[in-house]
Amino acid sequence: MDGGGGGMGQGTSTNYWSTGNDGVRVTVVDAESGSAVGSVVDFANRPQPASVLHFGKVNKIQYRSGAALSLQTGGGYSCIQPAYSMPAIMNSKSRPADIEVIKRYFCSEYACMMVADATGADYDRMLSGEYKILLEPIGYVTFNGQYYCFTATEAALYDQLSGGSLRSRLPTVAFQNLPLALFLEYSDLGFSPWTGPKSGIQSNADIINYLGVGIVWFDNLPDQPEDFEAPDVEYRVDTDVITAVTLRANRDLTPDNPASVTFRIMGKTYRVNDIVIPGGDSQVVWVKWHTPSTPQTITISVSVTRATTVKDTLTAKIVDLSENPPPDPLATDTNPGYSVPALPSKEQKLTANWGVWSCYWVPVWDWCDHGDDDGHWVDNGYWDFEYTGYSASISGSMSLMPDDIVPTASGKDMKSGYGVKTEVQAVLSTSAPSGHYTNPQTAFSVFPEFQYQTYLRLLQRVSSGRNAKFTFRPNEYSTYNRTVHFTPVWFPDHTRYVVYTQVWDGWTPDGMLSVNLHDSVSIRQSVFDDWYTNRE
Repeated sequence: MDGGGGGMGQGTSTNYWSTGNDGVRVTVVDAESGSAVGSVVDFANRPQPASVLHFGKVNKIQYRSGAALSLQTGGGYSCIQPAYSMPAIMNSKSRPADIEVIKRYFCSEYACMMVADATGADYDRMLSGEYKILLEPIGYVTFNGQYYCFTATEAALYDQLSGGSLRSRLPTVAFQNLPLALFLEYSDLGFSPWTGPKSGIQSNADIINYLGVGIVWFDNLPDQPEDFEAPDVEYRVDTDVITAVTLRANRDLTPDNPASVTFRIMGKTYRVNDIVIPGGDSQVVWVKWHTPSTPQTITISVSVTRATTVKDTLTAKIVDLSENPPPDPLATDTNPGYSVPALPSKEQKLTANWGVWSCYWVPVWDWCDHGDDDGHWVDNGYWDFEYTGYSASISGSMSLMPDDIVPTASGKDMKSGYGVKTEVQAVLSTSAPSGHYTNPQTAFSVFPEFQYQTYLRLLQRVSSGRNAKFTFRPNEYSTYNRTVHFTPVWFPDHTRYVVYTQVWDGWTPDGMLSVNLHDSVSIRQSVFDDWYTNRE
């Protein structure tokens, strides 16, 4: 994790923050799944009243998964004051926060034992690497004369709901120093590292997606080859995608002097004009395009006028998921010593948030008196900005059943060696214009006989749109060309045969939405028990 900051600009008599009045929300999470282990706990260096207005003990992973913001007004807030004070979390010019000191504190034996004791997590399992510690900076502020507690994520979500009122009154406290107190240097738990500026007021979308989070883990970083260079983004072949960059403006960009962005992709030029942004803020800008039908790696160049962006060159890897289907299952296949593996726990992105600035003229008419003549009216107005936030979410369902021609199947019970069929449904929900998103386009399944690795089956899309449906493709090893996957004849009796499916490529300016699904059938006996002879 890393930190940033600047001057606080603490506010007015009814909207202010006091230096040192900060804290940390702590969640111990499973290192693989990211699910909470034990309780979510707030730590603060100062005692806090139970009457503080707050949004419950909800962490950033839960908000990303769709948890709604819910203001708690009935009191009952609680936090823990450490015996040994935490270092400054939010910073100001008079009391700068030191990220290295914050790291040392939360990686210390004392802090880890304190976190384990407060959350109810097992200390030894934490140190073994099974758990990680999710940290979120908390600010305790007075807003409109009332005392609030919120994380950076909650501040951004609340600002969206309140039409920008929090940003207008506490811009540097809630939208600069709180979110920039902690952010990631490496991708982890589905959060990307922050590569933007380490000072300045940040947009709600950037705060929700990137900022105000630190993660402590208890093993070493994986070694990378010296020539390793990961692509900036990965797309599938023959797919509608969105490529986005974030623009930042040091001064007001109005219709009189708007910004523009030009994307150059595979010999084509896409230009986005008339971009308006208030000075000191940012906006995501994107282009929607279609990938080629063959795998390749391409370079996308971005040029910007009247604004800045962190990256002006992106590397996109375009892959074909249909290149590694499972092999032909044989009646003679065996797998002695096989045990059913646990389900994978892959990253998924269920929600996305972004927005667009607009600008309108506010007229201010003043009378200009010329003395002897009649004079005239002069418009001394100004440009004002309005931010329109958008969001999208993805949900899904999966049904796995014995193929219709399995003679001895009963409901979801079947014998091994026969085929299974599936129907996967993915629903993208949004009120944004169609140019802001793509519908779910890709689904693929992995299987327990291969430890959910190595081989995959790319599904066919049988219904498009925001409510997309997928099934298995016709199986090349099926005598009747059925849209099935064959269970191995050796699969253990009295077990559940679970297929794991990922739905991808619901693209938004905030990245790709994806959802992970699974369903099962029950295995009892094998196909050989249906076909045998009994000779004397």
